[in-house]
Amino acid sequence: MSTRLERVALHPVKSTAVRAVPAAAVEPWGLRDDRRWMVVTPDGEGLTAREEHALFALTADTPATDPGLGAALRLRADGADDLLVEPPHGEPVPVTVHGRALTGRLADDAAHAWLRDALRRTDVRLVHVADPRPLNPTHARPGEATAFADGYPVTLASAASLRRLGDWVAETALERGEEPTTIGIDRFRPNLVVDGDLEPFEEDGWSAVTVGAVTFRVVKPVDRCVMTTLDPATRERGHEPIRTLARHRRWEGATWFAVQLVPVSTGEVRVGDEVRPAR
Repeated sequence: MSTRLERVALHPVKSTAVRAVPAAAVEPWGLRDDRRWMVVTPDGEGLTAREEHALFALTADTPATDPGLGAALRLRADGADDLLVEPPHGEPVPVTVHGRALTGRLADDAAHAWLRDALRRTDVRLVHVADPRPLNPTHARPGEATAFADGYPVTLASAASLRRLGDWVAETALERGEEPTTIGIDRFRPNLVVDGDLEPFEEDGWSAVTVGAVTFRVVKPVDRCVMTTLDPATRERGHEPIRTLARHRRWEGATWFAVQLVPVSTGEVRVGDEVRPAR
C-alpha cells in the first residue's frame, strides 16, 4: 500500500476559513497564496482566531482557491456583500506575527471597513505580505523564510496520526463519562494531509518528504496551542484535543501534532500524488 497526498488546503487570510484545493503551487515561502494576507491590530500584530473567534467565519479566496476569480482576494461573510480586494502597492509597514517582525502593505480603506463590520471591531486592518520573515535560525538554513505562518512555511499532517488521536480522545471521554469529541483535521489547519502505508506519528522521525516531484525538508513537529480547542464550525471551545495530547504527546513543555516543512524545491503538489518520506 503506497502513501498518497489526501488533501491540500490553503488559508489565504491568516486564521480565516480553510480552503481545500485539488492542487497548489509550491514556492520558497510555502504554498502559493497561503497566509499571504493577515488582519492586524493597531500595533501591527497579527490577529488570529485565538483572540478573535469570528475570523473562522470569514471566507477568503484568491485565484489559487477559485481559478475564475478576477481579483487578488475576495472576502465573504454571512450578511455582508462580497468584497474584491486588489493587491496593495503602498510603502511597506512593520507588522509582527507573535512578535516576530516582517513587513506588509496595507490594503485599501474599503477592505479595512469591510473587516471592521464583519468582525464588529473598530481597530483592525488588512495587510498583504511585502517582505517575508526569516525563519528561526535554530532550525532554519540561510535564506529560508515564510509569510504570515506562525512558524514555518508548510504544515503536514498524517491521517493515521489523526485516527490514533481520535481513539485516544474517545478513551479519555469514556474514562470521564463524557460524550467523545470528534476531532477533525481542520482543528490543526495543515496544508498537506497524507494517508496510506503509515504508522501513527511516524512523521516525527522523517528528515524529508517528497510529494509528487516536490521535496520538503522536515524541520520539527508542531507544538499546539489552545486554538485547536475551538471547533471551527461552531466556534465553541472544549478541552480537546489539548487535554488528550498532553497525556500522550507532551514533551519539552508542549503538546505536539503534525510536522513543519520547508520547501527544498518548487513545483506543484496535487491530491493523489505519491508521498515518499526519508527517515
